[in-house]
Amino acid sequence: MWAGLGLVLALCLLPAGGTESQNCQEPPAWRIGEEDPMWNSRGSVTVVALLQAKNTTCALPQILEDLRVKLENEGLVNISYVVVNHQGAQSRREFHLLKERVSDYITVYQQDEQQEDVWTTLNGNKDDFLIYDRCGRLVYHLGLPYSFLHFQYVEESIKIAYCENKCGNCSYTVFSYLILYIVEKKSRFDWYLKKLFQCD
Repeated sequence: MWAGLGLVLALCLLPAGGTESQNCQEPPAWRIGEEDPMWNSRGSVTVVALLQAKNTTCALPQILEDLRVKLENEGLVNISYVVVNHQGAQSRREFHLLKERVSDYITVYQQDEQQEDVWTTLNGNKDDFLIYDRCGRLVYHLGLPYSFLHFQYVEESIKIAYCENKCGNCSYTVFSYLILYIVEKKSRFDWYLKKLFQCD
């Protein structure tokens, strides 16, 4: 009981996790080549992990994959997981190692050396986790030591972004619930559509 209370208290007292960042603000614009990962994730809770490929001897990418599976098994679906590799030369050379340690459900991006550094744009550091709500607003920015996946700060932050309206109402939240309802009630929905559009 005390451990859970301590976790909640720590999350409440952290203004933006372990690093400075304004909560409930949309992130500054960033792209990887022609892709805009934040725009592509609209409507989903988005977890952005800033990882460095040269440190993939650690188990962090695999632990992130295990966390994704755990949350999915608990019913937390429609979460986008994005990993942005460091821009340095060694990290670019070892990008494939980082990509190999996660499933296809986690998108791993490699920055081009000529582009503006995404980590700098996001005011992030190695092993930071940024959790955004369905409208793309920053809910938590967790830096070390809060971003260690052996602790539950990242997991609890994702659950808060998923289950609560910490940043206020989001039109995507209603839409997400509607889609889930339709999928669960597909047979009834199909029957309704047939009745609605019958021509006889």
